[in-house]
Amino acid sequence: MQLSAILESLLIASQDPLSSEEMARLVRARVAEAEDVLVRETDEGKKPEALPEWLTALTKTTPEEIDKAVAALNSEYVETPRAFTILGRPKGWKLYTRTEFAEFVRHLFPGRKPERLSGPAMETLAIVAYRQPITKAAIEAVRGVSCDGMIQKLLDRDLVRIGGRAELPGRPLLYFTTDLFFEHFGINSIDDLPNASELRRVKLPEAKEEATASSAEEQLALSATGAPAAAAPTEEEASQEDASEPESAPESEEPTGEEKPSTEKA
Repeated sequence: MQLSAILESLLIASQDPLSSEEMARLVRARVAEAEDVLVRETDEGKKPEALPEWLTALTKTTPEEIDKAVAALNSEYVETPRAFTILGRPKGWKLYTRTEFAEFVRHLFPGRKPERLSGPAMETLAIVAYRQPITKAAIEAVRGVSCDGMIQKLLDRDLVRIGGRAELPGRPLLYFTTDLFFEHFGINSIDDLPNASELRRVKLPEAKEEATASSAEEQLALSATGAPAAAAPTEEEASQEDASEPESAPESEEPTGEEKPSTEKA
């Protein structure tokens, strides 16, 4: 039995991404289990068959061997060709249907439509992504308008999260992107964003210092933790978003899990 086939079975069975370290541990655990059974049966006076060579060869499986096996699987998928591929994500490897089959897979979920972000929401998300961790005041200094509504929308869609408070007057909240952000845009880290190193060095407009955290920001903090909060303040920007056609988010490889409307588990 080949290591690549074993990994393929693990990826198909798992709903979540699996890291190379985790898959190597699972393989070694299976070998250790077989060895324990062999020892137990021997102690009981039985005459068990020796473990097959292909299984004992997996005793010291390493993450590097896992990476090579994954690459071999992807090469096989291209040569076959297959409707899916294995992609690396921040939390590990996962099987995804190829993008060219997205329109077919989407018909499995007729009641669900691809999520879209407006232009203002995309601008806000881009600022957070490139300059995280970042405060609301710093975001607003770049955009030149209040961003309470846009940040709340991104929090609601789990594309942005609150990751603590800055060591600044008023201890303003710090915003980061989430794992779903990386999943949605098909990247492993911020360095994979276009022109990431250059844009992260650009000097931003200075944010106005606040003595205390604003009530709107406290409201965002309550919303992010699931606590009840008052309705977000009305923004002219939010009303413009509702009246305009939303802009499509960049396409990414389609996942096979149930979390995406255009995907199916392989």
